[in-house]
Amino acid sequence: MIQVTPEIFIHEDEIELEFIRASGPGGQNVNKVSTAVQLKFNIDASPNFSPKVRERLIKLAGSRVTKENILVLEASAFRSQEKNRADAISRLTELIRKAAIEPKPRRKTKPTFASKRKRIESKKRKGEIKKMRRSVPSSDD
Repeated sequence: MIQVTPEIFIHEDEIELEFIRASGPGGQNVNKVSTAVQLKFNIDASPNFSPKVRERLIKLAGSRVTKENILVLEASAFRSQEKNRADAISRLTELIRKAAIEPKPRRKTKPTFASKRKRIESKKRKGEIKKMRRSVPSSDD
């Protein structure tokens, strides 16, 4: 049982861990040992989320979520399986923590009188500068 927030818990059997060979440099260790971890978590199957948290989690995860709403995280930063496993689980819990925080609704505001006046003054100044760039009419009378 992994505690994410005081209200949200994840059972360890909800998380599927697969150990794969890591890519990149590392020589013989990378070529022989499957130390990288691929974590799969079915968002829809987890009973611990409210619909809003589930929706925010899918949005936050972005391209890491499949069409079946399975979250896939890969961890290969460390040389040992255990550290990569702990890293993947901590990244999952952090993502769920962020999704559990309800964003504050944005309240619309109107521009202040001073900001409107400042904007108009700036536009007038720009207009004056452009007026000065115009060619002077010639007086060939």
